[in-house]
This record gives sequence, C-alpha cells and structure tokens, in this order.
Amino acid sequence: MEEDQANWVRTQLARRLASEDSSERGEAAAQENRENQEAGARANPVGWDQQGLLRRELPGRGARETAGPKAGQEAAEPGPSESEGGSEEGRGGVESGGPGGGEMEAPVEDLGRSRERRGESAQADSKEAPPESQRRQGSWKLGDQQAGTFRETYWERSQERYRERAVKPRVEGQVEWKYPLEKKPSWLKPPTLVEPEENEVYKEDLLIPAQVRRPTIRFSLQARSRLQSQGSAVCCPSSSVINELAKMGDPDVLEMVQEEERRAGSEERFFEVSEQDLSSRESSFLISEEPRFKKDEQSKDSIFFRDGIRQIDFVLSYVDDIKKEAELKAERRKEFEQNLRKTGLELEIEDKMNSEDGKTYFVKIHAPWEVLVTYAEVLGIKMPIKESDIPRADKIPFSCMLGPLKLPRNVKHPHAEYFTAQFTRHRQELFLIEDESSFFPSSSRNRIVYYILSRCPFGIEDGKKRFGIERLLNSHTYSSAFPLHDGQYWKPSEPPNPVNERYTLCQNWARFSYFYKEQPFNLIRDYYGEKIGIYFVFLGFYTEMLFFAAIVGLACFIYGLLSMHDNSSSTEICDPEIGGQIIMCPLCDVMCDYWRLNSTCLASKFSHLFDNESTVFFAIFMGIWVTLFLEFWKQRQARLEYEWDLVDFEEEQQQLQLRPEFEAMCTHRKLNAVTKEMEPYLPLCSRIPWYFLSGATVTLWMSLVIACMVAVIVYRLSVFATFASFMESEASLKHVRSFLTPQITTSLTGSCLNFIVILILNFFYERISAWITKMEIPRTHQEYESSLTLKMFLFQFVNFYSSCFYVAFFKGKFVGYPGKYTYLFNVWRSEECDPGGCLVELTTQLTIIMTGKQVFGNIKEAIYPLVLNWWRRRKARTNSEKLYSRWEQDHDLETFGSLGLFYEYLETVIQFGFVTLFVASFPLAPLLALLNNIIEIRVDAWKLTTQYRRPVAAKAHSIGVWQDILYGMAVLSVATNAFIVAFTSDMIPRLVYYYAYSKNAIQPMKGYVNNSLSIFLIADFPNHTVPSEKRDFTTCRYRDYRNPPDHEEKYFHSMQYWHVLAAKMTFIIIMEHVVFLMKFLLAWMIPDVPKDVMERIKREKLMTVKILHDFELNKLKENLRMNSSDFAKHLIIQENEVHLAKSAT
Repeated sequence: MEEDQANWVRTQLARRLASEDSSERGEAAAQENRENQEAGARANPVGWDQQGLLRRELPGRGARETAGPKAGQEAAEPGPSESEGGSEEGRGGVESGGPGGGEMEAPVEDLGRSRERRGESAQADSKEAPPESQRRQGSWKLGDQQAGTFRETYWERSQERYRERAVKPRVEGQVEWKYPLEKKPSWLKPPTLVEPEENEVYKEDLLIPAQVRRPTIRFSLQARSRLQSQGSAVCCPSSSVINELAKMGDPDVLEMVQEEERRAGSEERFFEVSEQDLSSRESSFLISEEPRFKKDEQSKDSIFFRDGIRQIDFVLSYVDDIKKEAELKAERRKEFEQNLRKTGLELEIEDKMNSEDGKTYFVKIHAPWEVLVTYAEVLGIKMPIKESDIPRADKIPFSCMLGPLKLPRNVKHPHAEYFTAQFTRHRQELFLIEDESSFFPSSSRNRIVYYILSRCPFGIEDGKKRFGIERLLNSHTYSSAFPLHDGQYWKPSEPPNPVNERYTLCQNWARFSYFYKEQPFNLIRDYYGEKIGIYFVFLGFYTEMLFFAAIVGLACFIYGLLSMHDNSSSTEICDPEIGGQIIMCPLCDVMCDYWRLNSTCLASKFSHLFDNESTVFFAIFMGIWVTLFLEFWKQRQARLEYEWDLVDFEEEQQQLQLRPEFEAMCTHRKLNAVTKEMEPYLPLCSRIPWYFLSGATVTLWMSLVIACMVAVIVYRLSVFATFASFMESEASLKHVRSFLTPQITTSLTGSCLNFIVILILNFFYERISAWITKMEIPRTHQEYESSLTLKMFLFQFVNFYSSCFYVAFFKGKFVGYPGKYTYLFNVWRSEECDPGGCLVELTTQLTIIMTGKQVFGNIKEAIYPLVLNWWRRRKARTNSEKLYSRWEQDHDLETFGSLGLFYEYLETVIQFGFVTLFVASFPLAPLLALLNNIIEIRVDAWKLTTQYRRPVAAKAHSIGVWQDILYGMAVLSVATNAFIVAFTSDMIPRLVYYYAYSKNAIQPMKGYVNNSLSIFLIADFPNHTVPSEKRDFTTCRYRDYRNPPDHEEKYFHSMQYWHVLAAKMTFIIIMEHVVFLMKFLLAWMIPDVPKDVMERIKREKLMTVKILHDFELNKLKENLRMNSSDFAKHLIIQENEVHLAKSAT
C-alpha cells in the first residue's frame, strides 16, 4: 500500500514538472525517458563506461583505428554528457577551434561543425529508437525535417530537446588565416560522427553581413567539476601506469590521459545536467577570433607562434641534405614530428625561404596545458599550493653595513615563498593556478619538452627502435635543438611578451660594474634551472670563503715584507764580509765556475717573504679553513635544498636513461629484475677490451705528462750552463746580474715552457678522453659523466701539479755532493736548490701556472664565443630585408653543451688544488684566486646570458662527485703543506740550529748560514767535472750537512743532518695530527643541516600534509554528498519514467 502511494506521488511530481514546459517538450521528455529505460546504457554511466572499454584497445585509439567509420562513430558517441559538450577540448571551445588550437583555417566552420555534429548525432539516435517511441504524438521520424534544414539536439534539465537549423551555401569573402599552421593531433579535436558539408551555416548567421561575421562559440556558464567518480577510477588506467609509459617515451600517453579525463568528465556532466534549474539555458557569446598580427608585421623578438598566443618552448633546426642519406633523414624527421604531435606537442614549421640564410628550416614547438600537467606529474615537479607563513631568513649580523652589496628585493626574491607539493593532474584545484600560460615557469616548460624529445621514437632501423633527439643530432638529422631566450639582453621585452628575465639577469648579474654585488640566485634558478643555479651558488660561496683566507694570507705576506730587513740569514748572505767571502762550488760540470754566496742576496730576501715564521701558522690555518669551507658548504647546500624544493629530490630520470650509443652497440637482451622487461645488455667480456684500452690510454697520457716534465728538467739542466757563461761574459748584463741570476732565469723560462706544454697537452687530452669514454660504452648518461670526470681529473691533476710536486718534494733532495753527484740518464747532473731553499722556485712555478691558467681561461671564455658568434652572424645576414627572428638570433649563438658545467667545475676544482695543496709556499694564492673568481663569476654570467644559447633546464641537489673530489684534496692538502714546511722550507733547519747548535745567546741565529754549508776539498774533484780555470783557493762550500774533508768519515752525513731529519718527521706527524684532530672536531660540531633549516623543513612538511589532508577530506565529503543526492534523484527519475510509461499506455 505504501509502495503504491509512493509511486503515485512520484508520477504526479513528474507530470507537474512536464506541464511547466510546453506539451510537446513534456511528451518528448517522457518518450526519451522510456527510451533510456529500455536502452539501459544511457541511464547508467558506469555501464556505459564498461561498454566503452570493450570497444578499445588503447584509450581513445583502438576503436577508431580498428572498427572503421561506423564503429568509430558509435565509439565517439558516449551518451548525454558527450552530446552536450563533446570532449573536454570541445567544451573548452576557444583553444581547439581558435588560433591557439593549431588549426587556423575557417574557425567559423570548425565551430559550426561541432554544433551540427550534435544535431546529426540526434538523428542517428532517433533512427535506432524503438517502435513504441515512434507511436508517440509529436515524436520525430526520419524525413520529417524540411528540405534545407537539419535537426539539432540539446539537453535541458536532463531532457533531450530538438530544434531545426537552416543550411545555406557558404558566403564568399569569408576571412581566412593567411598562414596555415601545423594541425592539431586528432585527440585534441571533438569526436567526429558524420562530417557535414562545408556550405552549412547556422540560421542566426544569415542575419550577419559577410564582412563582419564572427565565429560563434557556445559554452555553459556552469563551472566544470574535476572530481572523478568511482566508476571511472575503476575503468581507467592508473596514474602510475601512465607515468611509467611516459617515462618509456610512449607517444600515446597523452591520448590515454585525455580518454581518462573524457570518461571521468562525461559521468560528472551527466549528474550536473540533472541538477540544472529550469531557468538554466545554454549561453552564447560572440568572440572575435581575427588574426593577431601578420607575419611581415611580427616583432623580431616575438617568442610566440604566428597566432601570437602559443608560446614557443623549444626550437629544432635542420637544413636540406643533398647527400645519400637525405631521404632517410627526411623520413626520420617526418616520423619524429608525427610522434611529437601524438604526444600532444604543437608544431609550427618555418620554411627556409623565411630564414635569414635561406637554407635553414625551423620547427617551433609549443607544449599545451594538457602536456604540461601530464609530464609535470611524471617528472615530480613541485608547484605552489599555499603562500608560506614562514618568514625569510634574510637577517644576518651587520646586515646594515652590507647594504651596498645587496640587490633590490624584487630581483633577489622575484617570487613569494610557497608551500609546495608534487603536481598531479587530478588535484589541479589544490594548486594556485591563476593563469595556465604562466603557471609553469619557462625553465620547467623547456625541461618537460626536452624530456619528451629525448624519449620520442622516430622509427625502427636494423630491427631496433630508435628514439631521442640526441641521436638525431648526432646523425645530423637536425642541426640544433634549444629553448628560446626570453628576449634581447639589452632591452626589456614589449607586450605581449612576458617579463624578460634575460634582461633582468644581464642588468643585475652579468655586468662587471656589479662585481661587488651578490648574485640573484633565485632568478638564475628560475631561468636556467637548478643545475646551473647550484654551480653559481657554489662558486659564490667559495669566493666568499676565499675572502677570509686571502686576508690571512695577505697578512702573512705583509709580515714577511716588514721583517725582511731583520732576517739574519739574508743579512749574512748579503754581507760582503760573510757572504762575499764564501766561495760556492760550481753548479754544473766544466763550464760553470765557482761563485760567491752574496750573488744570491736578492733571492734570499725574496725567499723570506714566503719562508718565515708565519708560514707554519698559515699552513695550519689553511688546513682548518678547508674543513670550515666544506662543512659550511654542506649547510649552505642543505639550506638551498629547502629553498629550492629539493629536499626529497631523486636523481633525474634522464640521467638514468640508456644512452643511444649503448643500445646501438648491444646485440643481447636481458630481463630487467625490476621492470620485468627485456632491455639491451652488453656482456662483461665485450667491455673488458675497451676497459683495458681506456686504462692503457690514460696511463700513456699520464706518462706523456711525466715525460714532458722530464724534458723541461733536461731543458733547465742543459741551458743553465749556457745562461751562466753568457751572463758572466756579457758586460751589458752586469747591472741585472744581481737580481737576474742564472738560477732565476732558468727557473722562469722553464716554468713558462712548462705552462705552454700543459696547455697543449690539455687541449689534446680533452678530445682523447671524450673519445675513450665513448669507447667504453657507458650504459647511462650518469655513468658516462662519472667516467669522463674521473679521466679528466686524473689527467688534469698530473698535468697541472706534477711540476709543482717535483720542485716541492724532489728537486735538490737527491743531488749527492761535489765529486759524487747524481746524474739524470748519466748525462745531466741533478738540479740543486738555491742556498735559501727551493721554496722560491716553487713559488715562481705556482704563480706562473696558476695565474697563467686563470688569465688564459678568462680570455678564452670571453673572446672565443664573442668572435665565433660575430662571424656566424656575419655569414648569416645575407638579406637584410628578411625578418631576423628570435629563434634565428638564438640559433646563431654558441652552444653551451651538456659538458659546459663539467669544464666549469673542473676549472674551479683545479684552482682549489692550487689554493690548498701548495698554499704554504705561496700565501698570496687565495688572494689571486679571489680576484680571479670575482671576474670569473661575471664572465660566466655574461657569456651565459649574451653569448650562448639558453641551456635546457635540469635539476640537481648538489655539486655531485665534485664534492667527494674536494674532500679528497682537503685531506691531501694537510699532508702536502706539512711536507712543504718540513722539506722545502728552511724553517725546520733554522729551528734546530736555534735550539740545539746556536752558541750566541744574544743573537741565536748568527752563524746559521755558515753552519748550513758543508766544506769540499777542490782537489777531490774528478778531472771530468772540475772547472777548466785554476783558482788560488783550496775549498768550496755546498748546501748540505756532511762531514768536512779532514774527518775520518769525510763527506758522510753528519749528526746534525739526522737531527734535522728527525725534527722534520716529528713536525709532519705533529702538524698532521693536530690539523686532522681539529678537522674532525669541527666536522662533528658543525651539523650538516642547520637547526633553523631543519625546523623549517618540518614545518613545511607538516603544513603540506595538513593542506593535502584537508583537501582530500573536503573532496571526499563533497563526493559522498553528491553521490547520495544524485543516486536519490536518479532513482526517482527512473521510477517516474516507469509510471509515465504505464499511464501513457
């Protein structure tokens, strides 16, 4: 009884709703409800979704490819929701049909066709209506419409309505776009059921003159919900599957995403239609879609497609090839570009006739919103969800005094701080999306596009799938691939171009007059990406820390300068009564003569500048400074990871991608234990020969470096006698003989020659090492870079430091004594140190190599790209009447290259070695490095901003393997500086004499020079070594601790030699232990992550979890509320349909 009463109430309610509209619409609604009940699928979206799954192999593709036109028509007609709006792209309206959608011809027709297709879909549905519905009064039958008209279906309040439209021949003189663009992929267009004739227009359009007719775009004012139903979640592919397919480079990934969203959106729209009020109607607006500008009026700085809407994210270029492989390359490009369109990228090709040189094609690439959101989720890009409430940590001690060093706040912090989360396309409401065109920064956009380019296939060759833009560049199929700069670096951009960050960087970063200013790290990161940004952060931090080392080193140098005249050793050497009376043994055989000690007066004073009491202090200080630098850098790096959202960073997937060269060389396949897929595999036995070749080549080149160093030593030994005899015989050199001794002359010329040899070897080895690394066939890009880093650093280490190690630890240590000298190859006598020690020569060697390398490097980095770009532009500008566009300007710039940062890091690390490994011999090394780095930062900024193409943005959370190299050099520097002070410096022998052998209590160091020189009897010289001229003295002196000729063990080491040696070894042990102990204590006391950064990380994680939790909770509540109300309404409608059908019969 109660059930019958409820049914009667529902029937009356349905009749009342039907009576509020015309009787014809009420009858059509009742008839349609019966049709829906009998068909079943239209009233059940979940059931419809399951039927759709049976029609496709891949979402949105299989049914259309295999079923033919008829089946494709059925598969593209999902139900009421699709009839109302088509796909999401079709409902969006503007982008798919207007200029931003990639197909610019006759936009009026495109929009008209989508509306006419809805009418034709209604006709097709009516043909399949059951006989019962055709008996209804007022129902429509095939052939009922008048000639020249067609029927259009639309939905109102869950009821399907019909109306007639007139058709008319196309009006002549309609506006068309002058420059046809590349067509959109098929999945971006509304599903086509039956193509209407091109001469069909709407009846409303007949009232508008042809000259002013505008395309009509229809859309609903109701906001589209992004929530997904449970049924859609069951039937559609999961996000993880789609992400994995994207990582493997499947060009159909975005089509799957579109199909998933289309299915989810169709179910939501079905329920939204049932909630519409009687007063809701379809709204129409007339929107002008005329061309923005003409090609010949286009600004040369434009970074958009010809439509002026879609931004250019990447550019490919190529030239016609007339060789044998021209057809193969053309086929590769065609296949590659087709697959790029399948992934959703939009392409626009500039013909070579429009280029400046008349032979270069340019392929401009734009990533639409659908592509960006899909691959942003694949790459795990973090985007803002809420403005951060954590204040910036800009307050530092004495910040008011550092005001002139600061940049403007809008340059230093161009954007506000936000809480961020990994982007997902299913939670777009969670993120702060104000403008889709500017939501993703340009660095993220070109990173996403390059990710697609590096994985996009271009065909199957030799039975193997070929993919990736790098392989196409290596085979010269494309000549270049690069993202565009924002605009000119010398002037700001003009609307509609976005803000020119390149100009801002050039004004506030790449100017040499701003050498004292801080760097805009956040702006660098936004424009170039984290990998380049972190290099400049490291270089800036290293330069800041060098400031303190430079001050201490300069203070030690000034101390040596002020105490030069009080040095007892140089005073005794320069005294004519002491140094002038001491006769020294010849420095070479036969040709060299005896000489007096006071001839080295100037050299002894110069030696005191760097060899004084402060040397030990500075060596210990630098050991501590290195530790502080590395520990504070870890803190700075941790702070940077927090500020740049790199806390949970994982290695770039593209770094772990298989190299195309590796795949080409592999003939075997092996099952991957993780992915369970067959992948290329190279057996170890095939790689061992290449490893042996690589190791042998590196060893050969390192041996070549040692051989060149020996050759320089031979040069110095062979020309020393020539210099000595020449300077003695030439009267014109009498005035310079006091400061330009044969020893100094030989040392200077030998150091310069050694520097030239270093540059030559380095030039050739860079090419050889790259070739060797390729021959090893590394599996991934990361393995390739690590292998190349190891080879290059080992060679550079030996190349730049070998001569310094020789002077510091070998020269003068194995000389022998007069009458029994040691000989190199039994020909050349071993080199001796100056009476004041070898420290002066080590300082000279270090200064020439370090300064020469830095000056040469800066000149090369600044002049080389400048001259090359000028010449390239000069060759390109053949016809000044043509437009020299933004992409052509960037095309003519120098390429930064994938190894550009590698060489920058290598240069910095080699400099770090000069500053730390031999700093005890040259306290001014930190000051020279500081001055060089101040210039280096601005040179690198200038060349990167003005002379190089924009590099592809990449992520990095640290400086990588270079940090381990720095740690190794820091440990080695403690030992080298200890040995330099002990064995190269004269510090330890002076201390031993001061405490053990001095007999003058008032002046303890008096007599030290005489004590440090041993006596040799001239008569004991062998005949083949004695000077040719006879002298009237019987003895000469030499630098060593040996017994005199009248001793029973003459010329053997004296006891003082063993005392000095013991003191040297003791000093090394004590210094190393003290410095290492302090290093470990400092490393233990200084946390890797600062406390405030740790608190900020915890706070941000807490707030992010809370925001995500609240979002998901509200989403769940809304979904449950909507599902329950929709289910109740749906049940009432179904029961009403049953009662209405019964009452009608």
